[in-house]
Amino acid sequence: MADFPSQVTTETSSPQSSQQQGGNSLTALAGDVNNKMNMPFIKSIPGVLMMAEIGLGLLHWALIAHVYIFTLPVYGWVMFVGVTLWIITTILFFMILFHLQQNLPSVPWPMAVMVYHAVATFLFLTAFISNAAYIRYSFFFRGHLTASAIFGALVTIAYGAGAYFSYLDWKGVGGNAATNTVPA
Repeated sequence: MADFPSQVTTETSSPQSSQQQGGNSLTALAGDVNNKMNMPFIKSIPGVLMMAEIGLGLLHWALIAHVYIFTLPVYGWVMFVGVTLWIITTILFFMILFHLQQNLPSVPWPMAVMVYHAVATFLFLTAFISNAAYIRYSFFFRGHLTASAIFGALVTIAYGAGAYFSYLDWKGVGGNAATNTVPA
């Protein structure tokens, strides 16, 4: 019993006044969401490119969706590539925006994003070529298919530029080695 201290010190605390119910709860919630967002990512070149990929990709597959794709089965491939990559890019954008990739530290995110953009560039290039090659076979939807081919080319360029900047991020060009090893 000699190991037991003769006196024990305890401390109590009261809840902070900023956690009150009502009042500024919406303001506190908005401030909390804003603190969790990666605002520099939105202003960076990769963030702007990813937003362009989402916007242009939405226009691309929306124009293809208007076409009756069963007359030319190649548009099934174009639609599959457009919708699938649009969904994955949107998910990836929000994961980076809200720092959700930090919940999976075992994934090498710079390399994963680079590989994703490289594969997406190749897939969108095949979809663009397929779309552009079969425009002449459509009579009723030629305008939609031409516009979707143009947006497909723009999305392909955006994914290619995203792959290049992801490569630079993966290689660490423009950053200090010490800043890349410090966990956020």
